[in-house]
Amino acid sequence: MKRTHPGELRLIVAANIRRCRKERGLSQQDFAYDIEMDRTYFGGIERGERNVSIDNIERIAKGLNISPHLLLQEPES
Repeated sequence: MKRTHPGELRLIVAANIRRCRKERGLSQQDFAYDIEMDRTYFGGIERGERNVSIDNIERIAKGLNISPHLLLQEPES
């Protein structure tokens, strides 16, 4: 059966990516260009609309200069 809504982990990854990117003062467009990813695809990842692959999580983490596992962790309250 097809899932009609994103899983919780997808939303955590999306929020972590957006937070880290903004902390570095980068626009979606500039960051996507830097990591050689289509801007609209990257925007979908950040909105939790795309089921991002492990390879792309690695690529995004490398662009943010962080360990990929940090994108999977729930933010501390």
